[in-house]
Amino acid sequence: MKKFLSLMLCTALLALFACAIPAGAVLLEVTVKGTVADVSAENSTLTLSDPQQYGCDYGSGSSAPVCSWTPMNLTTLTGTIPDSAALQVFARNDSAVAVSLGGTGGTWIALSKLYGTGASAEYATDEIGDIGSLPTTLIGDYAVDAETVANCSACTGTTCTASGSNVTIMSGTMSVAQKTLLPGESLFFNGRNDASSVNVTFVKGEAVSVSCPGNAGLIGGVQPVSDYIVHVVPPLGITVTTHATADKATGETGASPASTPSSLSASAAATTTQKSALPFTALCILGLGIAVLAGQHRRD
Repeated sequence: MKKFLSLMLCTALLALFACAIPAGAVLLEVTVKGTVADVSAENSTLTLSDPQQYGCDYGSGSSAPVCSWTPMNLTTLTGTIPDSAALQVFARNDSAVAVSLGGTGGTWIALSKLYGTGASAEYATDEIGDIGSLPTTLIGDYAVDAETVANCSACTGTTCTASGSNVTIMSGTMSVAQKTLLPGESLFFNGRNDASSVNVTFVKGEAVSVSCPGNAGLIGGVQPVSDYIVHVVPPLGITVTTHATADKATGETGASPASTPSSLSASAAATTTQKSALPFTALCILGLGIAVLAGQHRRD
């Protein structure tokens, strides 16, 4: 019996140890949705009221996860903005999605302004910060794909400063514009005949170091975080909800002309990939559950 109990204890400890190892160099990203209650230029913060947290049920892993929003036991949630351009994009009463790294609120690594209000707000009008962490869909059947390029002479552990970013703008399933952007550069597309347009600015970023010589075996560490500004003017016929200028934050933003959207209209893209440690954690919990059940079965 003692030998069996020791074996079960070792199994549990191994499972806990596995849970503590970063999966694919990922820290937990907390994604919330709510109504903008305040945008402070003085504090460089954005506050959401009545936040809901995004989560996915992966089931047995044999089918696509079911993702939904769950109300949180919080009245408001505040975080610092990822880029000063957010001060010009977001206004009180906007519907928004925000992503923080390693915990809830505090520092937003990405923000998305949603089209419309309430439950009908399904599409984003603008995306700012680490756009790959946002689970939102942009209006107009546009998509933006961005992949940073590592500067191998500026690496620390598993991340490097990005020397540039390979950016692709998609219209439906078709690639319509592509360019490697240096920090501060933008890619613009307005080739459709519906008056829509897309502007993507790569502000700065990080990339994984595994592509650099000598770093192929490195694992663990914090995932790279980058700063983009995506703005899409919607096609004709789409009504865009805007807010009074007085509701916007005032003061110096420090945003360059290229990174400041020209209007508060809707943007468009396909669903972005949400990075998450949830599948790995679920497997760990499953392993612990099996260990407990096995112990119970042995005692019976």
